[in-house]
Amino acid sequence: MALVDAALRAIIATQKLSYAATVNPDGTPNLSPKGSIEAWDDRHVICADIASPATVRNLRANPAIEINVLDPFSRRGYRIRGRGTVKDAGPELEAVKGALTRRFGDLYPVTGVVVVEVTAVRAVVSPSYMFDPGAEESAIRREWMGIYKARPVEAD
Repeated sequence: MALVDAALRAIIATQKLSYAATVNPDGTPNLSPKGSIEAWDDRHVICADIASPATVRNLRANPAIEINVLDPFSRRGYRIRGRGTVKDAGPELEAVKGALTRRFGDLYPVTGVVVVEVTAVRAVVSPSYMFDPGAEESAIRREWMGIYKARPVEAD
């Protein structure tokens, strides 16, 4: 059975930001934003090591990782749990470099890739759907898009 199915692939393809949690040496969590997650095959996801020294250090000592990919407007997504391996060379690294170059140009120095062997995938669903059994995704999406639009943009 494919853990990285069509629904998970679709949200990975449409979301620009996800979060990866690993375990620090002292047992505390390390949460790192990721903008490069890709579906690799039906059992693996990958992401680039662009500037993630704590994530890489943690995975080399303890391969436990969970990645959350969420559509902030529909308030739905997935928790991807697995075992991460850091690759400093090889086809995974070249594939990620190629994908990022195609998507963003030559902006980011990819020094490695994290290959996650997916062991479990769980849906993330906002309480918005639970408290209103008749809630439709389109209505929730409109509401949350309005909330985001209402926020002022801060100047640099």
